[in-house]
Order: sequence, then C-alpha cells, then structure tokens
Amino acid sequence: MQATTASSTTPIPGKYWQWRGHNVYYVNAGEKQSQRPPLLLVHGFGASTDHWRKNITGLYQDFEVFAIDLLGFGRSAKPNLQYSGDLWRDQLHDFISEVIGQKAVLAGNSLGGYACLCVAAQPPNSAAGLVLLNSAGPFSESQPKSEPEALQSEIQAPKQPTILQKFIDDGTKWIFQQPLAQSLLFQYVRQPWVIRQTLEKLYLDKSAITDQLVEEISRPASDPGAMEVFVSVFSTPQGEKVDVLLKQLTCPLLMLWGEADPWINARERSLKFRQYYPELTEHFLTAGHCPHDEVPDRVNQLLGDWVLSISK
Repeated sequence: MQATTASSTTPIPGKYWQWRGHNVYYVNAGEKQSQRPPLLLVHGFGASTDHWRKNITGLYQDFEVFAIDLLGFGRSAKPNLQYSGDLWRDQLHDFISEVIGQKAVLAGNSLGGYACLCVAAQPPNSAAGLVLLNSAGPFSESQPKSEPEALQSEIQAPKQPTILQKFIDDGTKWIFQQPLAQSLLFQYVRQPWVIRQTLEKLYLDKSAITDQLVEEISRPASDPGAMEVFVSVFSTPQGEKVDVLLKQLTCPLLMLWGEADPWINARERSLKFRQYYPELTEHFLTAGHCPHDEVPDRVNQLLGDWVLSISK
C-alpha cells in the first residue's frame, strides 16, 4: 500500500448522491478492479469522509475506494429525522446498490462500524467483507451507561446502581431531554477547544491531532439541522444487539483494535466478538479510538492485505 505523506492529508473532492430526497456526500477514488471488491469507508460519530483522507490516498492505487458521509454528518444533509442504525443501514445498502453497483468490503469506525455491521448482517446481502475499527454497539448482556450509544460508552456492564444513583441518572436524562439543556450541551460540545480536548483523550499520538482535524470535525456542527441530529442520536432507541447481528453474519470479518481507546477495553470486547464469530481475523494496534487516522499506514497495509486474501 502507498505510504501516507503530508501532502496526502488534503481530502479528495467528492460529489453528491440523492437519497430519499436528501443530498448525501461521498468521495470516490481509484479504478474498478476486476478481481478485487471495492472498499466503502464509513466514519464515526461527529466525523466525515475527511477522517479517511489518509486511508483513501493510501489505498486507491490498489482498490476502488468510496467513502461516504452518513446522513446527518459531514457534508451530507441534516434533515429532522430519527437517526438510527436502521436508517444508516438502509442508506449504505442503497448506496452500494445504486452507486457502487456490486458487493463491497465495508470498513467502519465507531458508530460507522455498527452501521456497517448492520449492513453486512441484514439482507439484502451487499457486503463482500467487513472491517470493524473500534466498533460501537451493545451486546445483549450489556447495560448502557449514561452516555449515548453513539459515543461507545455502553460497552461494559456497570455495577448495580444504588437507588440514589438511579435517581440522579434518571434526573440527568430528564434534564437533557429539555430543549434548552440540549441546545446548551450542543453549543458546548461543538466548540473547537472542546473537540480538541476530546480528541486528546481518544488519540494516543497527540501529534495526529492537527488544526485541520479539529476544523473538519467542528465545521459540520454549524450546518442547519446539526443540533437536531445531535439530539436525535442521543435520544434514539438502541438498535439490534451486536451478538444478534454476528449470528446473522456470513461474510469474512477483520477487526482492527486501537488498544489505547479509553472508551473501549479492546481485549475484553474482542473476546465477545470471538464468542459469536470465532472465525474472525484481528490485530491490536498501538493507537486510540481512531486507528485509521492515528496509524494510517499500518491500517492501510493490514486492510489491503486482508482484502486481497479474501479475494483469491
């Protein structure tokens, strides 16, 4: 795979696809390969196609590569809808069918990983393979913490709460269901300094947190409808459980874990995936929650070699 250089951090210009009357932004690079499936890269919560810029430039000489902004994020439209794994599953299914035109290898980070798992596990079958990078989503035996599923914090079951803790948790939930509180929270979390502070917790290599990265994440938060998307993602019901989806999965699965992720205990979560899909391939990387952006050359090499191995 091509090594990532400083010049390759400039995002490749994309185009728009109409889906259910809404503009959906995507990037396409590289030529169609007769013996290799195309790649579809799907970002996590609050990110966009820009987050894959180092991977697109590192992979497109060997594969046809697509990256897409999920509805509600990036440069895609932000209509007032209930955002959920089902919505994004349908968006990705239709994109593969209408734009890519053949089965694709889906690679998703965080929330995007959960959306990709939904696509790969549920009909119509449009996945040639699945790559999950620190993927979100609850297992049946897990109970969510107070943060939203989209932010990956429901992965480990908490201790039994006391009555006082439960009262506080319920009160906090009620407060953040109020429009003023939702607006204040959104105005806070979209500030560039807050975004940078969050990234510093999520990235092991702080040098990967550039002004460009902060700007790419903060910019879409100023779009019309961005606050409503934020509120919807926080309040949407949990989707299908990961173990249920894994039982339905039939395509090859590659797991890439950033082992320094503060939101995920990668080793423990790996055991759960192996329990329900033992034939997976996995690698543990010296990185945080977004290994594709933090150690792109390593991710590109592992992802590319794996796709070639399942294409023989």
